[in-house]
Amino acid sequence: MRGEKFRKSLDLRNWEAASKLVRDWEVDGVAVVKTATEAVDGFISDREAMKLSDAMMRKYRNVGVEMKALFGNRPLASITPDEIRAMRKDWKLAAITAQKRMEMVRKFFSFCVDAEWIEKSPARLVKMPPAKYDPTLPFTDQEMEKILWAADSIREAHPKTPEETPKKLKALILLMRYSGIRISDAVMFHREKLKDNKLFLRQEKTKHPVWVPLPKNVVLALEECDEGDEYFFFRQIGKPKSAITEWQQRLKLVYNMAGVADGHSHRLRDTFSVDLLQKGVSLETVSQLLGHTSIKTTQKHYAPWVKTRQEALEAAVKGTW
Repeated sequence: MRGEKFRKSLDLRNWEAASKLVRDWEVDGVAVVKTATEAVDGFISDREAMKLSDAMMRKYRNVGVEMKALFGNRPLASITPDEIRAMRKDWKLAAITAQKRMEMVRKFFSFCVDAEWIEKSPARLVKMPPAKYDPTLPFTDQEMEKILWAADSIREAHPKTPEETPKKLKALILLMRYSGIRISDAVMFHREKLKDNKLFLRQEKTKHPVWVPLPKNVVLALEECDEGDEYFFFRQIGKPKSAITEWQQRLKLVYNMAGVADGHSHRLRDTFSVDLLQKGVSLETVSQLLGHTSIKTTQKHYAPWVKTRQEALEAAVKGTW
């Protein structure tokens, strides 16, 4: 080439693609070939520069580790859609989690295309894993009564439970039920975020501050379990993740005692959301309170509970009478 001999693997399996690559080299010179490992490092560095949350960065890094393990120092251009499909097939993940993982893989290759490291994304032709979204199931009023009873009575069934735990459990349950916050936010609830019977939220996904008024019984429950610490439910011993897991395990005991099938903390968030929608609150408002970045997320989970939509359906049927 241009009077100079060299030997180089094209890392391609298609003769036409190989011929085109050589022609491009003759015109533009030999391009710098990025390996999968180099591309992953560049992608992760770009995500870090975007100041994403720690939780989101952990997910991106997990994808990066997988890509490096599978493709290592191979050139990006040599990765095929079939290899991406094989990678997807080996995932031992829930359908929804697998779908989110594939979204991140697509973002990685789209980043590489934008950086002009490859011409097209091999993940673009790989279909998303099918995911079935189960209908949102809020707790009924009767179930909430049983759950609160179980929280008060937990030491009767589990005598080794610390003396202050029943009050804290009850306050934690009521806080999630009437504010819609996730258990991670509830466990890390700082006393400064409670002011004038309102809970101040800075939803991590939207970064927008939100004030949520709390009923009097919720505020009283928080006051009863207040030990004067910086946080209501986190003693600052160990890592926050460990504290969250500990409270999840305690809540599991409560749901079992209450005889509530499929009881988990996210259903308290669902109960908060559905209660608002059934009372005519708009989907847009509920989306803001939940901290969703897109109203599509709220629609996907809560659309069947929108009161105005149900009223419109009923009116349409009655109009045919």
